[in-house]
Amino acid sequence: MSFELQSSNSKESEPKLIASVDLGSNSFRMVVAQILETPSGFQLRPVDTLRDSIKLAAGLDSEKNLDAEAFARGLSSIRRFGERLRSFSPMQVRAVATNTLRVARNASQFIQQAELALGFPIEVIAGREEARLVYVGASHGAPANSGNRLVIDVGGGSTEFIIGHGYEAKLMESLYIGCVSHSQKFFVNGAVDSYSFKQAELAARQEIQILAKEYRKKGWDQVIGSSGTAKAIAELIVLNGFDGMSGGYAGFDSSGLITRDGLENLKHSLIESESMQSSKLIGLKPDRRLVLPGGLAIMIAAFDELRIDSMEIVEAALRMGVLYDFLGRAQHHDMRFVTVEQFMKRYSVDIEQAMRVEQLATLFLEQFPMPENEDRINNLSLLGWAARLHEIGLSISHNGYHKHSAYISANADMPGFSKNDQARLSALLLGHIGKLAKVSSSNNFIDWRMLFCLRLALVLARRRTQEEIPDILVQQTVNGYKVSIPKKWLNDHPLTEFSLKKEAEDWSKVNREYILDLY
Repeated sequence: MSFELQSSNSKESEPKLIASVDLGSNSFRMVVAQILETPSGFQLRPVDTLRDSIKLAAGLDSEKNLDAEAFARGLSSIRRFGERLRSFSPMQVRAVATNTLRVARNASQFIQQAELALGFPIEVIAGREEARLVYVGASHGAPANSGNRLVIDVGGGSTEFIIGHGYEAKLMESLYIGCVSHSQKFFVNGAVDSYSFKQAELAARQEIQILAKEYRKKGWDQVIGSSGTAKAIAELIVLNGFDGMSGGYAGFDSSGLITRDGLENLKHSLIESESMQSSKLIGLKPDRRLVLPGGLAIMIAAFDELRIDSMEIVEAALRMGVLYDFLGRAQHHDMRFVTVEQFMKRYSVDIEQAMRVEQLATLFLEQFPMPENEDRINNLSLLGWAARLHEIGLSISHNGYHKHSAYISANADMPGFSKNDQARLSALLLGHIGKLAKVSSSNNFIDWRMLFCLRLALVLARRRTQEEIPDILVQQTVNGYKVSIPKKWLNDHPLTEFSLKKEAEDWSKVNREYILDLY
């Protein structure tokens, strides 16, 4: 994904805008930001935001399906976002979905309709990828810090815990506890008592214990709470005087600071009210009433398990992280390239062979005309990553290694990659050798041209040596592909000729022609 950054000579009346859409478990959010060029690089200035309290997680039934009401609420919000973004190009918008759409059984149906309503693709991101993007957003909004930073983001369906340094996340975890799901489980219809709070805290602590020891060992100098739950808790503590002060703290916005005493005082206030509906808290917004106690219990548990004394608040979170990551891709700092390099090292990839395959495969794809709806730059990158990672399964077994490569790429944590990125990558790795029927049966596989290029490159690079390859032309036919190759060269390479004829047979079995044109 790429777009042209505006130079300093561009007209001020035509600012370069990008937008992110965050389909969270509690709220749907959108931010439009202007790209500003400074002597030190590019910065983002939000110019428009939208937020809808959807409580999508509350719409999950006992079988993990989104009910009709939640489905309708979500689509209605997305249509409004779509209207605001109607003049944007695909290179200006990135939309992501989080925990509820990771776990909902009918998520694919919702995403399909949501993409039509929004007008742009929607990426369902994995928990650790969400954590990484949360950290990117929070670190850009946090006060400067020279040491490690701990960021905690209590969302609607999950809570992210990240330790990082500067703008780079080091430890990332996403736990399936969130303000909506926790409130539904322990505070039914907003009823609050000391027993329910105790049970909610214990359940959250049990989850957080999984990471607590490793995180405390890593250590941090600064604790940041990001996004809606942390901001709401901080505001309620300050506005109701639960911190023993008023007017906030010097150096921070009105969101203020969260202390352990402030959390305890806020909890006692909720217990005394007995019901969130009757709470008289100053500044308690209607859309926060029924989800506040669950979020507060999780925050208290995090403070206790991680032994936190105080937490600074920033509003920037996932949606801003998505934008900064998006901007990084445009400036050729795409995290996905770093991830691929790390995987190549981890799985001891033959780098020279991987580069040979990548060079050939991308050369072939560039020979095809570019359809109007294709993101050629992103596809070239994806094809290159497939070439670099096609042999990672050899670290497990040579027999059926392509299946292991596909499994790793589909299921491993791959920072920067969306679930859709990983699914497409996995399909390419599964289909790069052997029978094609295994990918033709998938309704989601749409990368036939890329798979053709990858398989042809592998045939030509089979000797695993650097040799001169003649000019080979590829074309798309009505129902397949045509490979034009010098007859003399092919006569001198009988194994390659045999392999290409075998390729033609394999493609015919999935009803696609594969023409060998010798010249």
